[in-house]
Amino acid sequence: MAKTRIRTREERQQAGKALREKCPRLSHGKVVLGHGEKRDVVGLIKASNEGRLENLIPIRHGRMLQSPFAFFRGSAAIQAYDLDKTPASGIDVQACGDCHLMNFGGFATPERTLVFDINDFDETLLAPFEWDVKRLAASFVVAARWRGFRPAQAREIAVQAVSSYRESMRSRAGTGVLEGWYSRITFDDVLELVGKNAALIGRVKRRVAEAREQTHEHVLHKITAPSRGLPRIVDQPPLLFHQEDVNERVLAAFFKRYRATLPEERRVLFDRFKSIDAAMKVVGVGSVGTRCYVVLLLAAPDDALFLQVKEARRSVLEQFTHRSAVAHNGQRVVVGQRLMQSASDIFLGWSRGPRGRDFYVRQLRDMKVSADLEGQTPQVMRAYARLCGLALARAHDKAGDAAMIAGYLGGIDHFDQAIGDYAVAYADQVERDYATFVAAVRNGRLKSDLSMSRLETLLR
Repeated sequence: MAKTRIRTREERQQAGKALREKCPRLSHGKVVLGHGEKRDVVGLIKASNEGRLENLIPIRHGRMLQSPFAFFRGSAAIQAYDLDKTPASGIDVQACGDCHLMNFGGFATPERTLVFDINDFDETLLAPFEWDVKRLAASFVVAARWRGFRPAQAREIAVQAVSSYRESMRSRAGTGVLEGWYSRITFDDVLELVGKNAALIGRVKRRVAEAREQTHEHVLHKITAPSRGLPRIVDQPPLLFHQEDVNERVLAAFFKRYRATLPEERRVLFDRFKSIDAAMKVVGVGSVGTRCYVVLLLAAPDDALFLQVKEARRSVLEQFTHRSAVAHNGQRVVVGQRLMQSASDIFLGWSRGPRGRDFYVRQLRDMKVSADLEGQTPQVMRAYARLCGLALARAHDKAGDAAMIAGYLGGIDHFDQAIGDYAVAYADQVERDYATFVAAVRNGRLKSDLSMSRLETLLR
């Protein structure tokens, strides 16, 4: 048998450290805007609207108008365009692709334990690890400004997220691959992170209690009403409504293809439920206008399962990473999610619709909880930033090489401070882009569901 050469952790760390010569850590502080004079914010937004449902695009724009932070959430394509020309470390990972602070949260594992993790993978793709870090840090600065925090506080919060990522990655560099794969952040870990602060402890415990109420039974009572002895989804236009082209035959063919993507034991579980009803549901900010459905399945009249069927389009990163197009974008999302999350939904799978569109499937709600951003103080946001940094490091470790990333990042805060500079400068650009977006709505280049009086009230 030929002798196999396996690099040690120390060698991988040294390989990461050597990459600093080509791409110094401080170089990440620079903001490079896309492709220079060709950068057209309105054009990029219009391009991201292609293929979406025309009647829902004004709702998408209306949600993005709410604040610079809402605009940032809905414009992952713009930052991807800008990241294309930024300095590159040379270390790729399975990236989230839309790694802002609201795409983290709590949910239940198959063992019914609450964990904290990344929870949105619509844009996931193999990409430079720092792209996720930059989007996360920038999101904290934009959000902190929206909350009215002082400039120094906003920058410090972003640096906290990056510092937490770097320190966690250095710790993970010394552990085994399986240990990294199995690791997860429980809400006991969250309580340990907040320390002895009684207010923060109380806040976390309240959020956990709320999460335990987010079950299929809760959704059943919230969005259905009895009809001929069985619950049916009640229309709540324009955000929840039935479509004539989604019928029993279409659902049966769709779920037959979906079922084939499940492990065999999950197929047995899925077969115990029968699809009863389906309706389109408008969700999020960046996803508005894509085809997203909620499907009600029953094992008994009072035993419900709600699945979310969500359209999977090309990742916003794809044209900038120069990766070949994937055969199925639903599969891309599912595989990326399984690679990055510590535990994934047991019903996670993919299928293709009757008109050739790709979709992925997951439970609509399963003890899910998200950050209450409007109620966060600077202290709470700092703690949350550290938590997001830990979760991102865990995800990149699971799907990448912690030792190599740790070697590149090093033991001092050069990288942290550089990303802090980037986050502040990019937040400035987001605010300029938001002003351009608002002007485009005012002059009619882009349509919104908000009245002009409502828009002017928002901007006061």
